Amino acid sequence: MAPGSPPGPAIAAMKLNERSLAFYATCDAPVDNAGFLYKKGGRHAAYHRRWFVLRGNMLFYFEDAASREPVGVIILEGCTVELVEAAEEFAFAVRFAGTRARTYVLAAESQAAMEGWVKALSRASFDYLRLVVRELEQQLAAVRGGGGMALPQPQSLPLPPSLPSAPAPVPFLPSAPAPVPALPLPRRPSALPPKENGCAVWSTEATFRPGPEPPPPPPRRRASAPHGPLDVAPFARLHECYGQEIRALRGQWLSSRVQP
Repeated sequence: MAPGSPPGPAIAAMKLNERSLAFYATCDAPVDNAGFLYKKGGRHAAYHRRWFVLRGNMLFYFEDAASREPVGVIILEGCTVELVEAAEEFAFAVRFAGTRARTYVLAAESQAAMEGWVKALSRASFDYLRLVVRELEQQLAAVRGGGGMALPQPQSLPLPPSLPSAPAPVPFLPSAPAPVPALPLPRRPSALPPKENGCAVWSTEATFRPGPEPPPPPPRRRASAPHGPLDVAPFARLHECYGQEIRALRGQWLSSRVQP
């Protein structure tokens, strides 16, 4: 803690570790309140703009919002917060009991900021928390003892008029399946055709009802004309022709086996 910024007289004998205070002032834990305030000097009447951070019952102030080390700290125990008339507008004071206790005069930048700081500083001390706990204990004891005090019941909030109500659910009725058209079955002949030698012989007369005539069959392809002597040669001649080539190949194979 910087010199010239002593804590309240109720904890004047408390020893504070500057390194621990600096770490607690700049840690990533959420703060109770933060913002710029004008702080009046102890010996001089000038106001200095400082960045204040409230954590629990400790009010730290820095040179600016980017500073990593606090200039001073105010321990908010045994103090009262009240509005004062000063040169600066929206001023309030943090007073401690005692003849030698120091009074901190601060000023906000707006009426809303001043009200927020006064409310936050008034609830920062453990004395205030102790009073709140005591009041809650008395209410709980009255409820348990049948004193006629009932706990507040949560009230249901009506929907805004701009939101339309949800439509009623429509019951699901399975629809009947669509009818499937029946496919026509092929007509069978009235009687089976006669058989000759185990094969059915179909008569030329139509046994079915007359219908569209089938397309005519494709024309038959004629055999290609012969292109050489082998195309018109009999089988014996073809056998003799190809047999000569086979015999020549077999003779070459036998001669190759005889030679060493």
